[in-house]
Amino acid sequence: MNSATRTERWSGYALLTVMAAAVIMPFLSVFLASVQPAGTPVVGLAWPEQWSWDNYRQAWTVAGFSDLIRASFVIAAGVVPATLVLAASAGYALGTMKLPGGNAVAAFFVAGLTIPVELIVVPLYYDLRGVGLTNSYLGVILAEIALFMPFSVFWMRTHFRSTPPSLVEAARVDGASSATILLRILLPLARPSLMTLGLLVFMWSWNQFLLVLVLIQDTTMHTAPAGLGFFVGQNSTDIPTLAAGTIIVMLPILTLFAVFQRSFIAGLLQGATKG
Repeated sequence: MNSATRTERWSGYALLTVMAAAVIMPFLSVFLASVQPAGTPVVGLAWPEQWSWDNYRQAWTVAGFSDLIRASFVIAAGVVPATLVLAASAGYALGTMKLPGGNAVAAFFVAGLTIPVELIVVPLYYDLRGVGLTNSYLGVILAEIALFMPFSVFWMRTHFRSTPPSLVEAARVDGASSATILLRILLPLARPSLMTLGLLVFMWSWNQFLLVLVLIQDTTMHTAPAGLGFFVGQNSTDIPTLAAGTIIVMLPILTLFAVFQRSFIAGLLQGATKG
C-alpha cells in the first residue's frame, strides 16, 4: 500500500513538472530572446552570449509604451470595479433569491458565453458610433463590461448558490435587508471568488486586442496589446526588440498573478470541499 501511494505521489510530481515546463518554457524562450543583442537572429531556446538590456529601453521608447500602458490601466480601472459590482449584485439575486424567471435569466447569461467577440464587433462599432462613443475609452469600457458580464454573473451565481441557505435565512429572521445580507455577510465570505474574478477580468481587459483596434482608430489612444501589434509590424525582423516589447506588455499581468496567486487559487478551489 505504501509502495502504491509512493508511486502515485511521484507520478503526480512528474506530471506537474511536465505541465510546469510546458508553461514556463515559452516565457523563458521569449525572455532569453529579449536580452539578445538587437538584430540577432533567434531560433528556439538560445542562451545569449552577450546580455543586452538596451532592447527594453528601445522598445519602450520606439513603441511609446508609457502612453499605451496608461491607456490599458485606464480601461481596466473602469472595467474591473464595475464588472465586480454588477456581477456580485446579479449573482446574489440569481443565486439566493427565488425570482420569477430567475432560471431563464441565468440561462440567458450562460448563453452569452457562446457568443464570440468577432461576431458582434462590427455591429457594435456602428451602434457606438451612432451615439458618439467610438474613439473613446468610455465606449471600450462599456463594451468590455458587457462582454465579460456573462461569465462574471455565472461565476458569482455559482458562488452564492454554494453558500449555506441557513446563513441567509438566519439573517432575514434577524431583520436584515437584502442589501445588508449582501454587503455585511455574503461579500466578506466571497472575497476569494471576487479576487479571482477581478484578476481574470483584468487579464481579459488588458489582453483585449480586436475590440480596441476596431473601436479606437486613433493610434495615440491604443492600449498596450494594440500598440504591440503595430510595433510588430514596424520591427518584424528585430526579434530581440519584439521580445522585449512582449515582456513589457506581459509584465503587469505576471506581477498581479505573482502577488495575488494565493487568493487566485483559493477562489478557484472555493467550494470544492463543500457538500
